Amino acid sequence: MEKNKTGKYLKYAIGEIVLVVIGILIALQINNFNEQRKDSEKEQVVLKQLKEDYETDLNQLRQKMEMRDEIVLSALNVLKAIDYPDKIVRDSLIINLAKVDNDPTFDPIENDLISSGNLRLIENEKLKRLLSNWSSDVIALQELEATWSNKIVQQYEPLLSKLGITRDVSDYWVNSNNQSGMLDENSYVIETVIGSSKNSSSIHEITNSRDIEANVSEAISYNKLANAQSEALVNRINEIIELIESEIND
Repeated sequence: MEKNKTGKYLKYAIGEIVLVVIGILIALQINNFNEQRKDSEKEQVVLKQLKEDYETDLNQLRQKMEMRDEIVLSALNVLKAIDYPDKIVRDSLIINLAKVDNDPTFDPIENDLISSGNLRLIENEKLKRLLSNWSSDVIALQELEATWSNKIVQQYEPLLSKLGITRDVSDYWVNSNNQSGMLDENSYVIETVIGSSKNSSSIHEITNSRDIEANVSEAISYNKLANAQSEALVNRINEIIELIESEIND
């Protein structure tokens, strides 16, 4: 009889343990489901914000590419003036020299996706990899932009000053309609007449300057290369946006 009671108690205890384990497993499953649901909701918020940020970056990048195209075109016009000095119009030459004096830089929106740990929320592995590598993709372009910016400050602008045409170039930039593209819609532009320099070099001296020829030639190579790298970034952004859109729930 004692053996029978012990057997019954043992079976009862085992049954209780099994029920407790099942209860714990069910509770864990429910908890995991709730956590997954919360993470999924957070992921949607993150994805929508990322889509907006990358679309903004894409628009900015394309604008910078257009600015570089203008630098290249202006530099080519200066070289043409050097090659055919008899056809030069001074105002046109000054405008082209002024447009070369520009250093568009791509400044993408920074997000704390990695530092905040939100990258783990992204379920699409390819998208996660692209987002993780984005900063390194941008570095190559920014390094090239920085090199050109330094050349502008250290070489080109001192050369314009040496030739006595800084006042002419500044007058163009201050009063050019092009500056409106560099300001936000709420900016107020005050027309300021700086005027032409009274001590500038002659057209002949400008077009015969080896330094001018070298600098505008470099402007072409640096900005063409920057736009080639920018085009690669445009493709990368489009790929990222396409993946994000595929993950966003309608």
